[in-house]
Amino acid sequence: MPHSSDSSAIPTACLALADGTLFYGKGFGAVGETVAELVFNTAMTGYQEIMTDPSYAGQVVTFTFPHIGNTGVTPEDDETTDPVAAGMVVKWDPTEPSNWRAAGELTQWLAAKGRIGIGGLDTRRLTRAIRQQGAPHVALAHDPSGKFDIEALVAKARGWKGLVGLDLAKDVSCTQSYRWDEKRWAWPEGYTRREGPGLRVVAIDYGAKRNILRCLASAGCEVTVLPATATAADVLAQNPEGVFLSNGPGDPAATGDYAVPMIRGVLEADLPVFGICLGHQMLALALGARTVKMNHGHHGANHPVKDMETGKVEITSMNHGFTVDSQTLPQGVRETHVSLFDGSNCGIAVNGRPVFSVQYHPEASPGPQDSYYLFERFAEAMRARRAA
Repeated sequence: MPHSSDSSAIPTACLALADGTLFYGKGFGAVGETVAELVFNTAMTGYQEIMTDPSYAGQVVTFTFPHIGNTGVTPEDDETTDPVAAGMVVKWDPTEPSNWRAAGELTQWLAAKGRIGIGGLDTRRLTRAIRQQGAPHVALAHDPSGKFDIEALVAKARGWKGLVGLDLAKDVSCTQSYRWDEKRWAWPEGYTRREGPGLRVVAIDYGAKRNILRCLASAGCEVTVLPATATAADVLAQNPEGVFLSNGPGDPAATGDYAVPMIRGVLEADLPVFGICLGHQMLALALGARTVKMNHGHHGANHPVKDMETGKVEITSMNHGFTVDSQTLPQGVRETHVSLFDGSNCGIAVNGRPVFSVQYHPEASPGPQDSYYLFERFAEAMRARRAA
């Protein structure tokens, strides 16, 4: 079995897969147990943003990049108030941070936020297993005494029902509406505020990342955020000029039970609509397409996506375990973007209407600015509607 890099120490954490495979290592962060789906992320930076991305609800993240924790943590990098990912798996134990922006250490931050970490694992072996067998269900335990009930851990992993059919958007969404005016980070001021009247946008929060809202504000939008369960009447009561559908976790078909009727109501009102990630999948469902669970999903900041309309290739950030089945797109809806890794759908648009969405995360700046044009396209569609 793979062990912690310090062979003299007893393992203080255990990762148990549903098939009975066990990985032992050194625990850090919170003490306790968690059960979730295991995914891997190939990004070399942004571990704090990944842990606080609400789209990772119900998932433990294996980081393929070994240096996790080396830049510490800072409140500026939180995508939501607290970590949402259930836990983290790393190759090397987090070191003391060395970065001018660091306001704290990753291990202490995880402990304070109630999230478990395990270090010293063969993450390459683990990643290969996920790629070959699909994202497994796991139980992750951290106990400083090194005592683990292995049979119980494996049983918990096997007993977990998984993400298919699970609506998690309600769990991570805001509970009441709020306004957003903070813009993207810029040197040397940092985050600044948008001032004056702007394009009125309602953003539906299925687990929205803060940087998406910042990008909307930077594009000139006056943003009102509504909970995931908002109805079409709730949305239209805000008198929006455009509606944004956010990212989020879980099975889009499950969240679609209440989201699809709302989106169809907004489409009937003939408003510009822009969706990202789960919002993209929701829009596809509302238009009549279907979504399917992927083998191991896409999680990373280096995913090449081709814009089918310009031929341009964007380097994108992705985080999704479900995908839109492009074969089910109805007439009048075209595929606009495709993954160059596996050909899966990465974008759609309604012919002749300012209604579009993408599977990837343009706000995460992996390109670094390859995909920001999408926010500008949304703003332009609202300005054109206002002018008409």
